[in-house]
Amino acid sequence: MHESERHRIILSAIQEKPVVTVQDIAELTDASEATIRRDIASLHVQGKLRRVRGGAEAVHPPQLGNLAARPFRVSESVNIDKKRAIARKAVDLCEEGDAIIINGGTTTFQMVHYLSARRLQVMTNSFAIAEHLVKHSKCNVSVPGGAIYRDQSLILSPFENDAIRNFYARRIFIGAQGVGALGIMESDALVIQSEQKLMRQAEELIVMIDSSKFRKRSSLILCPLENVSTIITDEGISDEAARMVEAAGVTLIVAGTAAAQTRPPDEEDSVSVA
Repeated sequence: MHESERHRIILSAIQEKPVVTVQDIAELTDASEATIRRDIASLHVQGKLRRVRGGAEAVHPPQLGNLAARPFRVSESVNIDKKRAIARKAVDLCEEGDAIIINGGTTTFQMVHYLSARRLQVMTNSFAIAEHLVKHSKCNVSVPGGAIYRDQSLILSPFENDAIRNFYARRIFIGAQGVGALGIMESDALVIQSEQKLMRQAEELIVMIDSSKFRKRSSLILCPLENVSTIITDEGISDEAARMVEAAGVTLIVAGTAAAQTRPPDEEDSVSVA
């Protein structure tokens, strides 16, 4: 990852919480801790953040938001090739005319690039996904009622009387904060409430996660692993994690990242030709 991209991620991350550790940023960027310390030192000298013991903080600390979920802009470019490969496999499961639900997230967002030529019925609680599909696809798009959480680009509502209960889907596609033997994990109770409402409207649950999510844990469980139909991940999945998934009776799809190195279809179409 280029230095400028690491700096963008660091500056976005310190808007999420008062102090971000070197380890947190190293995980986000796949860079060494020594590299991250140099980045923090450089940004400190530029006056863009304050260096603190073990990490960094914002010069003007942000007000804490209502959601524990990581801001969309922080995670959007992390592991992008893996996310695109996973998204390509997810869209391969869709047939023309299908009704599907796509939950908000940076991995599920990558599906939009491969849906550009499809005609599907799509329900999503992601403002970013809905906006992209309306502008760049032939899909019919529905969104639930609720408040827009700008940082996460999510539309969430604590109420049951919204558009979700009137939509039926063949499949729902979701990301996750972590996956373990106890189930699919998320970091925020309101996000879990929204996802569970969406999940009740679909026949099959498809979880889209990069392989690092098998090593992460959260204090909140969205659903048991046995409720999942399919998990799509990348080639970095360990043998132990693969055995855990298969023992739960869940179909495992491993996406190779080589094909994701090329531009997705709608990005190719958007390139101007002189």
